[in-house]
Amino acid sequence: MVLYTGGTRSGCGSAQAAMGPFYCPLDKKVYLDTSFFKEMEQKFGVKGDFAYAYVIAHEVGHHVQDELGILGKVQSRQQAASSKVESNQLSVRIELMADCLAGVWAKNSNDKYNSLEPGDIEEAMNAASAIGDDKLQKQSQGYAVPDSFTHGSSAQRQRWFMTGYRSGQTKSCDTFRAAGN
Repeated sequence: MVLYTGGTRSGCGSAQAAMGPFYCPLDKKVYLDTSFFKEMEQKFGVKGDFAYAYVIAHEVGHHVQDELGILGKVQSRQQAASSKVESNQLSVRIELMADCLAGVWAKNSNDKYNSLEPGDIEEAMNAASAIGDDKLQKQSQGYAVPDSFTHGSSAQRQRWFMTGYRSGQTKSCDTFRAAGN
C-alpha cells in the first residue's frame, strides 16, 4: 500500500487525491491519499475506523481479483464490449465483487481476532451507502443514470458486502454468475 498526500506516481500513471483510493494492477499496489478519510467524513458524512477499513479492504479485494486472474479477464472483456453500457456493467460486477471480498475479510478477521466492535458493520454499511453510484450522481447532478454506473448502487454495495460478511467465503462473491446484482 502506498500512502501519499496530494499526488504521487503509480505504475498506472499519476495518482491524485481527487481520484480516491485505487488499486493499480501494473505494480500490484493500493494507493491512498491520506486526506481521503477526512473528505469521506466532510463530504459524505461517513466516519469511523471500520468505514475506513472497509474502503481499504475493498481496494485489497481488487488485488485478490488480480491474483486470481479475474481482473485481467474482465478488463479484456471490457475492451471487447460492444458498448459503454456493457463495459460499465462489467465494471459494476468487479466493484461489487471487491465489496463482497471486503466482507469476507471482515468476517474472517473477526472470527480469528474478535476484531469487530459494536457499530463496526453499521459504519461499513454507511460507507457503502454513501459511495454508491446512485447517491453520488444524485448529489452531483440531481438524478441517477443506472447505465452509467461503474461501482454499483448503494443497495448493491451494501448487499454484496453483507454477502461476503455472512458467508466468510470468497466463493460467495461471484457477481458474474449471480442474478439481480
